[in-house]
Amino acid sequence: MLRFAEEVVLLLLRDDDGKFVHVPSWLLDRILAGAVLMDLAMEYRIDTDPERLVLLDDTPVGDSLLDPTLARIAAEGAERDARYWVEQEAAHAEGIREEALSRLVQIGILEREDDRFLWVFKSRRYPVIDGKAEREVKLRIMGVLFSDEIPDPRDVVIICLADACGLFRELLPRRELEQASVRIEQVRKLDLIGQAMAQTIYDMGVWLAASRIEGRMF
Repeated sequence: MLRFAEEVVLLLLRDDDGKFVHVPSWLLDRILAGAVLMDLAMEYRIDTDPERLVLLDDTPVGDSLLDPTLARIAAEGAERDARYWVEQEAAHAEGIREEALSRLVQIGILEREDDRFLWVFKSRRYPVIDGKAEREVKLRIMGVLFSDEIPDPRDVVIICLADACGLFRELLPRRELEQASVRIEQVRKLDLIGQAMAQTIYDMGVWLAASRIEGRMF
């Protein structure tokens, strides 16, 4: 089973050219941080309520994507909320992303291609070579959005992550997105870490917008 960070990477890949959908770096960092926290909750290492993120078990999962974050939570000592940990782990998002990509290459879902540009800069793209994993996560999401079935907890998480990065605007035509918007909101409310992550992302977006306006004024 893929971890949420790996599924996010696959969802962000475009089918036509194997390149990534553009997501601002500050936003992607917080999505990947939330993905790791959500997996730790699924592994019963942490739990959340509206005020707190609680460490339940500091035993390593044995997973290179999850254990570094678990160790930092265990070492903190003080009790924090989910928003705090989304921000803290966003600082480690580059490592999370690279580890997710490396693992997807190792298991044969993605293939790394090195392209030289102007003989100086090197760009990497990750075309899907085993489309099964990518189709599987996309089909799961669509099945939830366009039905009244109770979603699986993993599907709730991935919908929270996809909605937070605005990915549904890429995956769905406008009319279908309008039809699914109420359902997306219903599902999003089922996960506390997802709510904390979404609020953190909203607050960060407001701060960035205010900073740009202030920069133009002075």
